[in-house]
Amino acid sequence: MFTGLVEEVGTIRDLRFQAESAEITVAAETILPGIAIGDSVAVNGVCLTATRLHKDAFVCDISEETLRLSAFRKVRNGARVNLERALAVGSRLGGHIMQGHVDDVGQMISRTSSGKGFEFFFSFPRALERYLVYKGSIAINGISLTIATLGEEQFSVAVIPHTLSATNLGELAPGDPVNLETDILGKYFERYFQLGLAGNPDGILPENRKTESKLTIEYLVEQGF
Repeated sequence: MFTGLVEEVGTIRDLRFQAESAEITVAAETILPGIAIGDSVAVNGVCLTATRLHKDAFVCDISEETLRLSAFRKVRNGARVNLERALAVGSRLGGHIMQGHVDDVGQMISRTSSGKGFEFFFSFPRALERYLVYKGSIAINGISLTIATLGEEQFSVAVIPHTLSATNLGELAPGDPVNLETDILGKYFERYFQLGLAGNPDGILPENRKTESKLTIEYLVEQGF
């Protein structure tokens, strides 16, 4: 579990693609003393497991599923990546709950000046639209951000100067791919309705239930939302 508060920006030293997987070596300084073999590390928002440690880097395996759903398949050696160690029990939850399970890849569209910071615009796959909420949380390359504007094909986030300097957001150019992870709470909420548990305080799954989602605007209005 992660919070989306980036601890360090590391560098991909070596990314080796194999038949259906890959191995990545990431150079790091700040977080490296706190990593042990088997620990989870969010690399650009993707939860990976440290399999080997070097004096100034760590190594992780990337599965076929992760390659398919993330931007790693388009990343090259020398790219800078956001790094965060797993949340420790008792730590402050300064961002939002993240799993490091990327949903899909979006693209940066543009950025504009906004006060002392910037507003970044990103496109997203339509399959993720139902999980995006105005003023809701979104993880972009492992950074916990808030959706400032939301359209049918794009959304924007406001980025303060600190976030720009402490992450790799400032290095993005229009067209660059980014890893997107939507809020897990929305997924549980949708599944609750899919299983027909709304209005069922006992939590018993109905027989012959259908898995089509009942979560519509009309249904939410009827339920008082």
